Amino acid sequence: MNILFIHQNFPGQFKQIAPALVGKGHKVRAMTMEKVKPSVWQGVEIHPYTSSRSSSKNIHPWITDFETKVIRGEACYKACVEMKAAGYVPDVIIAHPGWGESFFMKEVWPDAKLGIHCEFYYHVAGTDLGFDDEFPYSGDAIDCRIRLKNLVSMMHFDRADRGISPTQWQAGTYPEPFRERISIIHEGIDTDVIKPFDKASLTLNGKIKLSKNDEIITYVNRNLEPMRGFHIFMRALPELLKRRPKARILIPGSEAGSYGPPPKDGGTWKKQFIAEVRPQISDEDWARVHFLGKIRHDHFTALLQLSTVHVYLTYPFVLSWSLIEAMSTECAIVASDTPPVAEVMQHDETGRLVNFFDKDALVNEICALLDNPAERKRLGKAARAYARQHYDLKTICLPAWLDWVDQLAATASRSEAK
Repeated sequence: MNILFIHQNFPGQFKQIAPALVGKGHKVRAMTMEKVKPSVWQGVEIHPYTSSRSSSKNIHPWITDFETKVIRGEACYKACVEMKAAGYVPDVIIAHPGWGESFFMKEVWPDAKLGIHCEFYYHVAGTDLGFDDEFPYSGDAIDCRIRLKNLVSMMHFDRADRGISPTQWQAGTYPEPFRERISIIHEGIDTDVIKPFDKASLTLNGKIKLSKNDEIITYVNRNLEPMRGFHIFMRALPELLKRRPKARILIPGSEAGSYGPPPKDGGTWKKQFIAEVRPQISDEDWARVHFLGKIRHDHFTALLQLSTVHVYLTYPFVLSWSLIEAMSTECAIVASDTPPVAEVMQHDETGRLVNFFDKDALVNEICALLDNPAERKRLGKAARAYARQHYDLKTICLPAWLDWVDQLAATASRSEAK
């Protein structure tokens, strides 16, 4: 088949499935807004495209987000029209619709089967919005704004032939009847690569060499922000450092924002929460806190292999791959008891779950595990076994994805059904 992927920063969630489809003999192309030259990546032909305009200055503030996505959709549409004129016709299109690029694919290729990655459908209550009273979403008529934000998804419901979502909870945020067309298949973790390593080591600043013999607490997210519990973890540090005088805290993550709003003062969440907790921490203790910035994935894997206790916190929102990767490396994990975390981690079976806002409970659970090597080992081995059983790339997730693509290709398209 001719298979076309659409993702603003390809490969994204399609990192594993796109090359696998090449390996099955399909002709695979991908469209991206990344500023790259046309190229080939693992057998996938990469076709970049750009928009010819920016957002309007005086547009109604409720639809600024929607206009941005329409602009991207237009840019992708025009690029696809050119591809069609050159003779390209995809049998299957697989898209992440979150940025609007796939709005008009059926207008170009009405007979192509369209599958969309269903990452998250926004709600006024029950998910990230309104979860944390400390950082309420500002602005008037928030329910109206959220409805408009969901236009991106809603405009795909009568066009997409099938959907795919990594967790039951994320799929459950979508409304019926489209929910019935969503398959639950995670992108997968290569547990043969992301695995425990007893001889893992790390050198900080070219001076401090760490090994599995050291007491290391890890906390990571792509960007350090409240959505992923950065404020809770930082506020736990004063007590945690006092109770664990030999522990080192390793925190990879960028200062940029990703999901939630930036601080009102225009700075970064990292700077804001350091300023808040630093007066409570001695210079000697603060020297044991290490911010590593953005690191390579293989370095992140090594960090997890080194971790004595790993912490994962999140609002009820999209699940990070890092949690399952930590499970796959046999980390002893303390995580927030929030969906979809509780879907993949069972309290006292594969990790410890705590109330997201309870920093004291977080400190207590971390310390309890640090004091109990046997319990860490039990939880870590159970976590890896669970990850391999449910999220292994080669044996579980990739075969399911390939089957989903075949089912998508065989599905009567929405236009045919009508």
